[in-house]
Amino acid sequence: MSVEPLDLTAPAVDEKRRFPAFSRKSTRTATVLALIAWTIAVFDYGLFGTLLPAMQESFGWTASEAYQINTWIAVGTAIVCFGIGPIIDRLGRRRGMMTTIGGTAIISTLTALIPAALGAVSGVILTVIRSFGGLGFSEQAVNATYMNEVYQVTEDEKRRKRPGFYYSFIQGGWPLGFLLSSALAFVFLDSLGWRALYVMAAVPAAIVVWVIWRKLRETPQFELHQKLTELEKGGRATDAHALAASYGVEHSSASPLKRLWEPAFRRNTIVLSLAWILNFFGIAIFSVLGSSVLKNAKDVSLSSAFWMLIVINAIGYFGYVFHGWLGDRIGRKRTIIIGWIISGLCFALMLSPAASTSFVIILTYGAGLFFLVGPYAAIQYFMAECYPVSCRATGTSFIGAMSQPGTIIGGALFTAVAAGSGTGAAALWVGALGTVVSGVLMIAAKPPVAALREDHADV
Repeated sequence: MSVEPLDLTAPAVDEKRRFPAFSRKSTRTATVLALIAWTIAVFDYGLFGTLLPAMQESFGWTASEAYQINTWIAVGTAIVCFGIGPIIDRLGRRRGMMTTIGGTAIISTLTALIPAALGAVSGVILTVIRSFGGLGFSEQAVNATYMNEVYQVTEDEKRRKRPGFYYSFIQGGWPLGFLLSSALAFVFLDSLGWRALYVMAAVPAAIVVWVIWRKLRETPQFELHQKLTELEKGGRATDAHALAASYGVEHSSASPLKRLWEPAFRRNTIVLSLAWILNFFGIAIFSVLGSSVLKNAKDVSLSSAFWMLIVINAIGYFGYVFHGWLGDRIGRKRTIIIGWIISGLCFALMLSPAASTSFVIILTYGAGLFFLVGPYAAIQYFMAECYPVSCRATGTSFIGAMSQPGTIIGGALFTAVAAGSGTGAAALWVGALGTVVSGVLMIAAKPPVAALREDHADV
């Protein structure tokens, strides 16, 4: 790929430089690959929740045991997610994407090979392997980091002026991945079994890694960050600051994780982390365990739950596009608050006796998912705007990793309430209420530092 190289030579006094632009073709390629990679990663991530009832039967678990294993997997996933951000800030966005989607291919393959005849040992092996599904889950942090930097320097004026809207199509890979897992489970589960579906997830993931290696270009912002780090380590801090200044950016030698707690970023690190924890009460219950909720709370058959989830997740995709569009117009923070509060209310209605027909269940569940997952198109880009390049991947990954404590805590509360009061009550008081509270909590977040939202204003 022939592109204008980044000028990393020592600048003259007061020299001003600009980052090389991403061509429209390179921008389109990056956008498409980011969407495909995230969709495939979610396909694998969503398969566990979609196939949990079938795997429960295969491994001989009770419903309570299945929920407990799901919780332990969330613990392992959190550990992986917390570690991936600093790695991406060192490896780069391109290699980071190859790592996350490549990990998905490996984990999907290994999941299909787990024996079911080893009793509790099988559960332990499954827990360890699926914990590394955190690599695929972290794909969204890589995408948010990478596309934020691409849209800053793209020649495509529309994407540069409306980044949230165009990024929403990428983040929409979440419902597309769940739709894919539900659709393929509906068609092939009875005939091929759950193991074959994990193989179906592994093959396209491996292909995408190869395409990324061939086609994807690293961002000039990260290339500059690498050079500044190299100069800093070589004892040339003055040269690093001079080179950074020539591009109109600031350089910091602090570690990425430490920077998250600097005064300019601390408040959003705390507020966004808490909001993700609480919101993932709803995600874990209504998105990941959707088939179990429909089956156990609304007495919907498993086959009917699959086709309902296909329709519901198709509706959910347009939630991303809508919230990405809305975030560019009324602000991402306001968009997130409104969406999550409406979502919790819709799920509460779905769980009430008023939702007694398939049409009403799909309508209320679909609306709940529309306003639950859609704001993630806004919040992912919002988070990327909150941090500079030196810690952007660490920040988005760290906050994203808080989804797993949310899954753990929410899963434990869900299991406890479900054991005493049933799935419906657990979904209402843990999932729906947690979603509403997460929206209210976002009121405390502050807009990104103005300089971080301007072209080339950070490294």
